[in-house]
Amino acid sequence: MNEGIEKAVLESARLMNEFALTDKTIAYPGAGLPDREKIIRLTEELRSCMFPGYFGCPAPRQNPFAAGFKLSAIAAGLEKQALAALSACGGKEDAQKRAEDTVEHFLTELPNVQRLLATDVEALFDGDPAAISRTDVIFSYPGLFAITIYRLAHVLYNQNLPLIPRMMTEYAHGQTGIDINAGAKIGAYFFIDHGTGVVIGETTEIGDYVKLYQGVTLGALSTREGQRLSGVKRHPTLGNRVTVYSGASILGGETVIGDDCIIGGNAFVTSSVPAGTRVILKDR
Repeated sequence: MNEGIEKAVLESARLMNEFALTDKTIAYPGAGLPDREKIIRLTEELRSCMFPGYFGCPAPRQNPFAAGFKLSAIAAGLEKQALAALSACGGKEDAQKRAEDTVEHFLTELPNVQRLLATDVEALFDGDPAAISRTDVIFSYPGLFAITIYRLAHVLYNQNLPLIPRMMTEYAHGQTGIDINAGAKIGAYFFIDHGTGVVIGETTEIGDYVKLYQGVTLGALSTREGQRLSGVKRHPTLGNRVTVYSGASILGGETVIGDDCIIGGNAFVTSSVPAGTRVILKDR
Protein backbone atom coordinates (compact mmCIF):
# COMPACT_ATOMS: atom_id res chain seq x y z
CA MET A 1 0.00 0.00 0.00
CA ASN A 2 1.56 3.32 -1.02
CA GLU A 3 1.74 6.34 1.28
CA GLY A 4 -1.10 8.20 -0.44
CA ILE A 5 -3.54 5.30 -0.11
CA GLU A 6 -2.57 4.75 3.52
CA LYS A 7 -3.24 8.41 4.35
CA ALA A 8 -6.58 8.27 2.54
CA VAL A 9 -7.56 5.16 4.53
CA LEU A 10 -6.73 6.78 7.86
CA GLU A 11 -8.50 10.05 7.03
CA SER A 12 -11.62 8.32 5.70
CA ALA A 13 -11.78 6.05 8.76
CA ARG A 14 -11.45 9.07 11.07
CA LEU A 15 -14.22 11.02 9.34
CA MET A 16 -16.53 7.98 9.12
CA ASN A 17 -16.07 7.24 12.83
CA GLU A 18 -16.85 10.85 13.73
CA PHE A 19 -20.02 10.76 11.65
CA ALA A 20 -21.16 7.40 13.04
CA LEU A 21 -20.70 8.65 16.60
CA THR A 22 -22.79 11.78 16.06
CA ASP A 23 -25.46 10.93 13.45
CA LYS A 24 -28.56 9.29 14.95
CA THR A 25 -29.54 7.78 11.58
CA ILE A 26 -26.76 5.19 11.55
CA ALA A 27 -25.39 5.44 15.09
CA TYR A 28 -24.81 2.18 16.95
CA PRO A 29 -27.27 2.25 19.87
CA GLY A 30 -24.64 1.35 22.48
CA ALA A 31 -26.03 -2.07 23.38
CA GLY A 32 -25.65 -5.50 21.86
CA LEU A 33 -27.84 -6.02 18.79
CA PRO A 34 -29.63 -9.23 17.80
CA ASP A 35 -27.56 -11.53 15.62
CA ARG A 36 -29.23 -11.86 12.21
CA GLU A 37 -27.72 -15.25 11.42
CA LYS A 38 -28.83 -16.64 14.78
CA ILE A 39 -32.35 -15.27 14.23
CA ILE A 40 -32.49 -17.06 10.88
CA ARG A 41 -31.32 -20.32 12.47
CA LEU A 42 -33.91 -19.99 15.23
CA THR A 43 -36.59 -19.29 12.62
CA GLU A 44 -35.69 -22.44 10.71
CA GLU A 45 -35.65 -24.48 13.93
CA LEU A 46 -39.10 -23.16 14.78
CA ARG A 47 -40.35 -24.06 11.32
CA SER A 48 -39.08 -27.62 11.85
CA CYS A 49 -41.07 -27.83 15.09
CA MET A 50 -44.22 -26.67 13.31
CA PHE A 51 -43.88 -29.54 10.83
CA PRO A 52 -42.26 -32.43 12.75
CA GLY A 53 -40.67 -35.03 10.53
CA TYR A 54 -40.03 -32.63 7.64
CA PHE A 55 -37.18 -30.25 8.39
CA GLY A 56 -34.97 -31.92 10.96
CA CYS A 57 -37.30 -32.33 13.93
CA PRO A 58 -38.25 -36.03 14.24
CA ALA A 59 -41.94 -36.89 14.11
CA PRO A 60 -43.54 -37.72 17.50
CA ARG A 61 -43.81 -41.41 16.54
CA GLN A 62 -40.05 -41.48 15.98
CA ASN A 63 -39.08 -39.55 19.09
CA PRO A 64 -41.74 -38.03 21.37
CA PHE A 65 -39.08 -36.02 23.24
CA ALA A 66 -37.52 -34.36 20.18
CA ALA A 67 -39.81 -31.32 20.12
CA GLY A 68 -39.20 -30.65 23.80
CA PHE A 69 -35.42 -30.76 23.41
CA LYS A 70 -35.58 -28.52 20.36
CA LEU A 71 -37.92 -26.01 21.98
CA SER A 72 -35.70 -25.84 25.04
CA ALA A 73 -32.71 -24.86 22.89
CA ILE A 74 -34.85 -22.43 20.87
CA ALA A 75 -36.14 -20.79 24.06
CA ALA A 76 -32.62 -20.21 25.37
CA GLY A 77 -31.45 -18.74 22.07
CA LEU A 78 -34.54 -16.60 21.60
CA GLU A 79 -34.28 -15.19 25.10
CA LYS A 80 -30.73 -13.99 24.38
CA GLN A 81 -31.77 -12.39 21.11
CA ALA A 82 -34.89 -10.82 22.67
CA LEU A 83 -32.75 -9.38 25.47
CA ALA A 84 -30.38 -7.86 22.90
CA ALA A 85 -33.27 -6.35 20.92
CA LEU A 86 -34.99 -4.91 23.99
CA SER A 87 -31.73 -3.55 25.42
CA ALA A 88 -30.82 -1.88 22.14
CA CYS A 89 -34.22 -0.27 21.63
CA GLY A 90 -35.51 0.45 25.10
CA GLY A 91 -32.72 0.38 27.65
CA LYS A 92 -31.70 -2.42 30.02
CA GLU A 93 -33.83 -1.57 33.06
CA ASP A 94 -36.51 -4.24 32.66
CA ALA A 95 -35.17 -5.89 29.51
CA GLN A 96 -34.35 -9.23 31.15
CA LYS A 97 -37.82 -9.63 32.63
CA ARG A 98 -39.47 -8.55 29.39
CA ALA A 99 -37.34 -10.99 27.41
CA GLU A 100 -38.30 -13.85 29.73
CA ASP A 101 -42.00 -12.95 29.60
CA THR A 102 -41.88 -12.64 25.81
CA VAL A 103 -40.35 -16.07 25.34
CA GLU A 104 -42.71 -17.68 27.85
CA HIS A 105 -45.78 -16.28 26.10
CA PHE A 106 -44.37 -17.16 22.67
CA LEU A 107 -43.93 -20.80 23.70
CA THR A 108 -47.51 -21.02 24.96
CA GLU A 109 -48.77 -19.73 21.59
CA LEU A 110 -46.88 -22.24 19.43
CA PRO A 111 -49.61 -24.93 19.53
CA ASN A 112 -52.12 -22.34 18.25
CA VAL A 113 -49.71 -21.34 15.49
CA GLN A 114 -49.31 -24.98 14.51
CA ARG A 115 -53.11 -25.44 14.33
CA LEU A 116 -53.44 -22.37 12.10
CA LEU A 117 -50.67 -23.64 9.84
CA ALA A 118 -52.51 -26.94 9.46
CA THR A 119 -55.45 -24.98 8.03
CA ASP A 120 -53.09 -23.16 5.65
CA VAL A 121 -51.75 -26.48 4.38
CA GLU A 122 -55.32 -27.59 3.73
CA ALA A 123 -56.13 -24.35 1.91
CA LEU A 124 -53.10 -24.69 -0.35
CA PHE A 125 -53.68 -28.36 -1.05
CA ASP A 126 -57.42 -27.97 -1.69
CA GLY A 127 -56.94 -24.84 -3.78
CA ASP A 128 -54.18 -26.01 -6.11
CA PRO A 129 -54.90 -28.95 -8.42
CA ALA A 130 -51.16 -29.13 -9.16
CA ALA A 131 -50.43 -30.10 -5.54
CA ILE A 132 -49.53 -33.79 -5.43
CA SER A 133 -50.02 -34.11 -1.67
CA ARG A 134 -49.91 -32.18 1.58
CA THR A 135 -46.28 -33.28 1.85
CA ASP A 136 -45.65 -31.55 -1.48
CA VAL A 137 -47.19 -28.37 -0.08
CA ILE A 138 -45.15 -28.46 3.15
CA PHE A 139 -41.85 -29.20 1.44
CA SER A 140 -42.11 -27.05 -1.65
CA TYR A 141 -44.60 -24.19 -1.60
CA PRO A 142 -43.13 -20.70 -1.06
CA GLY A 143 -46.53 -19.41 0.05
CA LEU A 144 -46.55 -21.77 3.02
CA PHE A 145 -42.92 -20.91 3.85
CA ALA A 146 -43.77 -17.20 4.04
CA ILE A 147 -47.03 -17.77 5.93
CA THR A 148 -45.26 -20.00 8.47
CA ILE A 149 -42.65 -17.41 9.30
CA TYR A 150 -45.24 -14.63 9.34
CA ARG A 151 -47.41 -16.52 11.86
CA LEU A 152 -44.42 -17.08 14.16
CA ALA A 153 -43.25 -13.47 13.85
CA HIS A 154 -46.78 -12.16 14.42
CA VAL A 155 -46.81 -13.60 17.95
CA LEU A 156 -43.61 -11.72 18.78
CA TYR A 157 -44.89 -8.55 17.08
CA ASN A 158 -47.99 -8.64 19.29
CA GLN A 159 -45.72 -8.64 22.33
CA ASN A 160 -44.01 -5.45 21.09
CA LEU A 161 -40.66 -7.17 20.63
CA PRO A 162 -38.57 -4.84 18.45
CA LEU A 163 -36.37 -5.79 15.48
CA ILE A 164 -36.75 -9.57 15.55
CA PRO A 165 -40.21 -10.00 13.95
CA ARG A 166 -39.15 -7.83 11.00
CA MET A 167 -35.87 -9.73 10.69
CA MET A 168 -37.85 -12.98 10.48
CA THR A 169 -40.33 -11.80 7.86
CA GLU A 170 -37.63 -10.14 5.77
CA TYR A 171 -35.78 -13.45 5.75
CA ALA A 172 -38.93 -15.05 4.30
CA HIS A 173 -39.25 -12.12 1.89
CA GLY A 174 -35.73 -12.72 0.62
CA GLN A 175 -36.32 -16.45 0.21
CA THR A 176 -39.72 -16.25 -1.50
CA GLY A 177 -40.40 -12.75 -2.83
CA ILE A 178 -43.45 -12.62 -0.52
CA ASP A 179 -43.47 -9.63 1.84
CA ILE A 180 -45.85 -10.09 4.78
CA ASN A 181 -45.43 -7.57 7.57
CA ALA A 182 -45.53 -9.25 10.98
CA GLY A 183 -48.23 -6.82 12.13
CA ALA A 184 -50.86 -7.96 9.62
CA LYS A 185 -53.85 -9.86 11.03
CA ILE A 186 -54.55 -12.99 8.96
CA GLY A 187 -57.26 -15.57 9.58
CA ALA A 188 -57.28 -19.32 9.04
CA TYR A 189 -57.10 -21.26 5.77
CA PHE A 190 -54.92 -18.63 4.10
CA PHE A 191 -53.85 -19.36 0.52
CA ILE A 192 -50.99 -17.72 -1.41
CA ASP A 193 -50.38 -19.35 -4.78
CA HIS A 194 -47.07 -18.83 -6.63
CA GLY A 195 -46.54 -15.80 -4.42
CA THR A 196 -43.74 -13.80 -6.01
CA GLY A 197 -44.36 -10.09 -5.57
CA VAL A 198 -47.12 -10.39 -2.96
CA VAL A 199 -47.05 -7.48 -0.48
CA ILE A 200 -49.18 -7.40 2.68
CA GLY A 201 -48.83 -4.24 4.78
CA GLU A 202 -48.61 -3.92 8.54
CA THR A 203 -52.21 -2.89 9.28
CA THR A 204 -53.85 -5.24 6.77
CA GLU A 205 -56.67 -7.40 8.12
CA ILE A 206 -57.59 -10.64 6.32
CA GLY A 207 -60.45 -12.99 7.16
CA ASP A 208 -60.70 -16.76 6.75
CA TYR A 209 -60.47 -18.73 3.50
CA VAL A 210 -58.81 -15.89 1.58
CA LYS A 211 -56.84 -16.61 -1.63
CA LEU A 212 -54.12 -14.35 -3.05
CA TYR A 213 -52.20 -14.90 -6.25
CA GLN A 214 -48.81 -13.59 -7.36
CA GLY A 215 -48.18 -9.86 -7.57
CA VAL A 216 -51.02 -8.82 -5.26
CA THR A 217 -50.44 -5.68 -3.18
CA LEU A 218 -52.44 -4.94 -0.04
CA GLY A 219 -50.91 -1.56 0.61
CA ALA A 220 -51.26 2.06 1.69
CA LEU A 221 -52.64 4.84 -0.50
CA SER A 222 -49.76 7.15 0.40
CA THR A 223 -46.82 7.10 2.78
CA ARG A 224 -45.74 10.71 2.26
CA GLU A 225 -46.34 11.56 5.90
CA GLY A 226 -43.82 8.90 6.91
CA GLN A 227 -43.50 8.25 10.65
CA ARG A 228 -46.63 10.30 11.40
CA LEU A 229 -48.61 7.40 9.93
CA SER A 230 -47.09 4.89 12.35
CA GLY A 231 -49.86 3.07 14.19
CA VAL A 232 -52.55 4.41 11.83
CA LYS A 233 -54.76 1.95 9.91
CA ARG A 234 -53.43 2.51 6.39
CA HIS A 235 -53.86 -0.89 4.72
CA PRO A 236 -57.08 -2.61 3.56
CA THR A 237 -59.39 -5.10 5.23
CA LEU A 238 -60.46 -8.26 3.39
CA GLY A 239 -63.46 -10.26 4.58
CA ASN A 240 -63.92 -14.02 4.47
CA ARG A 241 -63.66 -16.12 1.30
CA VAL A 242 -62.18 -13.28 -0.77
CA THR A 243 -60.11 -14.14 -3.86
CA VAL A 244 -57.62 -11.65 -5.30
CA TYR A 245 -56.06 -12.54 -8.66
CA SER A 246 -52.58 -11.74 -9.90
CA GLY A 247 -51.35 -8.18 -10.17
CA ALA A 248 -54.26 -6.58 -8.30
CA SER A 249 -53.64 -3.69 -5.91
CA ILE A 250 -55.98 -2.95 -3.01
CA LEU A 251 -54.98 0.19 -1.15
CA GLY A 252 -56.01 2.28 1.83
CA GLY A 253 -56.92 1.83 5.46
CA GLU A 254 -60.59 2.64 4.86
CA THR A 255 -60.89 0.16 2.00
CA VAL A 256 -62.97 -2.87 3.01
CA ILE A 257 -63.49 -5.81 0.65
CA GLY A 258 -66.65 -7.62 1.71
CA ASP A 259 -67.11 -11.36 2.16
CA ASP A 260 -67.11 -13.56 -0.97
CA CYS A 261 -65.73 -10.87 -3.29
CA ILE A 262 -63.55 -11.66 -6.30
CA ILE A 263 -60.99 -9.06 -7.36
CA GLY A 264 -59.79 -9.67 -10.90
CA GLY A 265 -56.23 -9.54 -12.17
CA ASN A 266 -54.52 -6.13 -12.39
CA ALA A 267 -57.48 -4.34 -10.77
CA PHE A 268 -56.68 -1.14 -8.85
CA VAL A 269 -59.03 -0.79 -5.89
CA THR A 270 -59.01 2.22 -3.53
CA SER A 271 -62.56 2.17 -2.18
CA SER A 272 -64.70 -0.39 -0.40
CA VAL A 273 -66.43 -3.21 -2.27
CA PRO A 274 -69.75 -4.71 -1.05
CA ALA A 275 -69.94 -8.40 -0.18
CA GLY A 276 -70.38 -10.78 -3.10
CA THR A 277 -69.06 -8.35 -5.72
CA ARG A 278 -66.87 -9.28 -8.68
CA VAL A 279 -64.39 -6.54 -9.66
CA ILE A 280 -62.92 -6.89 -13.15
CA LEU A 281 -60.59 -4.56 -15.04
CA LYS A 282 -62.59 -3.35 -18.04
CA ASP A 283 -61.05 -3.29 -21.52
CA ARG A 284 -61.03 0.13 -23.11
